[in-house]
Amino acid sequence: MSGGIGGISHGGDVAELVAAQLGRNPRDPWRVAALCSHGFPTVIVSPGLLHDGTPFPTYAWLTCPHLVESCFEAESAGATAEWDARVFVDSDLAGRLLAADAALREARRAESGGTDPCRDIGLVGQKRPLGTKCLHAHVALALVGIADPIGESELGRTNPACKDARCVSYLTDPGD
Repeated sequence: MSGGIGGISHGGDVAELVAAQLGRNPRDPWRVAALCSHGFPTVIVSPGLLHDGTPFPTYAWLTCPHLVESCFEAESAGATAEWDARVFVDSDLAGRLLAADAALREARRAESGGTDPCRDIGLVGQKRPLGTKCLHAHVALALVGIADPIGESELGRTNPACKDARCVSYLTDPGD
């Protein structure tokens, strides 16, 4: 996967940029599914099977360092446990999470060419769709258009765009 990013002509390669954002190479295959307001990847998506045949239930992966950091801070402050407790007393939230789980499974099936090799695994890589173990996974789903109420709420809690366009520092210009 390579090429320009959302009209930004800083040079470099999308795969190198995503690897820099993640601190490692993403598992293949993948594609950029969402861009930030600066034009950089924020979410990549993958089908349910990797190139080597390994099942891969994580459909959407958050790459934006700013949002990953925000999710980590919220998790460290206890947000995951708060969401987990809330889902068991809020039937509307539970219903919306179940709808998000169904939408995720459909999106992963479509990305996988019509079959879902990970059909027993739903939201945030769990068999239990009402679990909230990874805020970054919920945010990634919300950014690709899946109505994940936890992801939407977390995006509302923070500014989805960093103020410093920090991903510019990951780009390398061939003229350097």
